[in-house]
Amino acid sequence: MKKLVLSGIAISFAAALSASSALADLTVATVGPITGQLAALGEQYKRGAEMAVQDINAAGGVNGEKLKLEIGDDACDPKQAVAVANQMASKKVTFVAGHLCSGSSIPASKVYEEENILQISPASTNPKFTDEGGWNVARVCGRDDAQGLVAGAYLAKHYAGKKVAVVDDKSAYGKGLADATNAAMTAAGLKPAVVESINPGEKDYSALVSKLKEAGVDAIYFGGYHPEGALILKQMREQGSQAQMLSGDSMNNVEFWTIAGEAAKGMIFTFAPEPRANPAAKDIVAKFKAAGYDPEGYTLYTYAAFQMYKQAADALKSTDNKKIAEWLRGGNVVHTVLGDLKLDKKGDLVGAKYVWYKFDNGNYAEDDSIQ
Repeated sequence: MKKLVLSGIAISFAAALSASSALADLTVATVGPITGQLAALGEQYKRGAEMAVQDINAAGGVNGEKLKLEIGDDACDPKQAVAVANQMASKKVTFVAGHLCSGSSIPASKVYEEENILQISPASTNPKFTDEGGWNVARVCGRDDAQGLVAGAYLAKHYAGKKVAVVDDKSAYGKGLADATNAAMTAAGLKPAVVESINPGEKDYSALVSKLKEAGVDAIYFGGYHPEGALILKQMREQGSQAQMLSGDSMNNVEFWTIAGEAAKGMIFTFAPEPRANPAAKDIVAKFKAAGYDPEGYTLYTYAAFQMYKQAADALKSTDNKKIAEWLRGGNVVHTVLGDLKLDKKGDLVGAKYVWYKFDNGNYAEDDSIQ
């Protein structure tokens, strides 16, 4: 009798263990600059990921499995990004919405590839991320070569016969975007009067500003992140330069105005059409705002990356990452807060669009008068 009882207990335990395993959590992550000078952008990632995981779990999870969120901080440093990627692998993370900086995403992607982890970046725009990436990479944002065409064409059109400076921060993102813009501008018939690079993280860019002023530049295209861009613009105005500053998608943060103050007025930058205005995002935006947070910048892009993962896994009834990556690259449409998205065979967004934004009165907004 005891043997039968013990046997029954063993069978019950095995059944319970099997049921528990079937309902085990899927560990997912977002990784970005949670600390450091780009922490405001990292906060966008964190908020987007938390809301996405909350909503997915409330709707039953992924194939019946709940998501457990890990948040990694790479401070937009390539070496730290690799270390964090290895940490995520040790935590058995299956999917990462990250990183933010291209200089972090590219080396981290190699770790994820080896560890069979799917990586969808909400913000890394350098072409090398997908051009040289493995089977496991994708993004829900456009590429620098597409963004550079828009900026280069604008500069060539509006500053023909004038002096334009192209400045970058030496990062994979900043230099990549500046180079793409320079190439497009030059191809359209306008060569830059000044080409310079800065060291990010510094507080005094007066030497650069003096050089730009002495060269008599009418406009400066800056490839880099908002803290340096804001400081350069502020110091330009302090030295009396009224040259127009133009930049790219990393400026989509009101912190730019906080740093630059009134000097930010009139600064323009390229970014995708305002995600918060997309009808598909209406309910989620309202939910964020009800919680006291305005989902600017990459918040909804991070949310969309999680939607992309869930819909592919649900469609396949599988969490096999190679199958998910193949499905996503197979032209299947995913319904997200950014609208309907489709990836090409490399994991790039099909039909990515860029429009112009302008800073004014402490904020920025899409400006369709800029052509």
